[in-house]
Amino acid sequence: MIRILKYGEVSAEEIFARTMPTMNVTEKVADILKNVRERGDEALREYTAKYDRATPDSILVTPEEMQEALEKTDPAFMAILEKAAANIRKFHSRQVRNSFIINDEPGIVMGQKIIPVDRAGVYVPGGTAPLSSTVLMDLIPAKIAGVKEVILATPPGPDGKIDPSILAAAKVGGADRILKAGGAQAIAALAFGTQSVPKVDKIVGPGNAYVSEAKRQVFGLVAIDMIAGPSEILVAADGKSDPAVVAADLLSQAEHDKLSSAVLVTDSAELAEKVSEELEKQIPLLDRAEIARVSIDNNGKIIIADDLKTVIDIANEIAPEHLELCVDNPFDWLDSIRHAGSIFLGRNCPEALGDYLAGPNHTLPTQGTARFSSPLSVDDFIKKTQYTYFTREALDSVAQDVAAFARKEGLTGHARSALIRSER
Repeated sequence: MIRILKYGEVSAEEIFARTMPTMNVTEKVADILKNVRERGDEALREYTAKYDRATPDSILVTPEEMQEALEKTDPAFMAILEKAAANIRKFHSRQVRNSFIINDEPGIVMGQKIIPVDRAGVYVPGGTAPLSSTVLMDLIPAKIAGVKEVILATPPGPDGKIDPSILAAAKVGGADRILKAGGAQAIAALAFGTQSVPKVDKIVGPGNAYVSEAKRQVFGLVAIDMIAGPSEILVAADGKSDPAVVAADLLSQAEHDKLSSAVLVTDSAELAEKVSEELEKQIPLLDRAEIARVSIDNNGKIIIADDLKTVIDIANEIAPEHLELCVDNPFDWLDSIRHAGSIFLGRNCPEALGDYLAGPNHTLPTQGTARFSSPLSVDDFIKKTQYTYFTREALDSVAQDVAAFARKEGLTGHARSALIRSER
């Protein structure tokens, strides 16, 4: 049963404690990375056979496999994928940055160029829940950014094939290649390249402990989006909220993983008790009831605060991945929320809406990193470079200042470089 805590009557440590994965896979991941780096496709095949119990005919999805998957996809589901993709494109298109140029002084031109990375890798977990939504969420921003080639990596099933819903989403999202590999070995292939897989410049997407550790270890050789932890939801709700609805929203994340956390923060002790009761009624109704049960019992909590301002203060301190604000006039509180991956406003905006169809991205910062990081966006697939141009006359007008600055730092070579042109 979920714990109910009264803010101010228990320790801050208990209120703000987080689920922290404890599996130490550092050495195992390092061995996998080294093996794939040295042996390429051969190592990939071995790990796929070992961990996914699959021996696919080809490491990359073939056109025939893609066509077969599309033929198996329900047209109604394909239409939903297209609708979701349109919403995602509409939202992310507004994120596109423009280059700029400054030329407001004679003889001086400065500017910034926005350049997409040449090649990106998108990792999508496999397992019991094929996340075709993540395919769209991670592919589409890369394509909008202008990335020339996007490689999707996801583990195959025992038959050596990728789930048809994943391939259908990959088609809609515009994947250029699809690698049939998962885990740390897939991250290694994307980071180092193999005989079949070209090296990418950036890797994005969530995964298990092996994937997260692999991304951590290859960072620097390639860029990464974030180190994703277990899924989180925090529902901030007042006493007018429907306890059955709140419980259902909490369980929408609890069913993800036994390490997921579902938190309710409310100013109503009555709502707290009713939500606890509703959780007990609803958990047995879920297909993934066993997972949700462990998540709620081990990581779930209900925090009772004195007022809505304190509710928001607690939410900001936790900085959750998903924050539902179930109150009247939610826009009145929006500016008060400083730390959350994605905010769902009002009583009719379940987090699941954001997972699939609304348009904002669902690849979000976890473990409190929303205090300083952002959802996946078009910005993740671009880089900025800058340029400067001075005429001889413009340089002469500032050369003495540059030289004086350089001498102050003890860098006489810098000073000489600024002055030498006017001396010749």
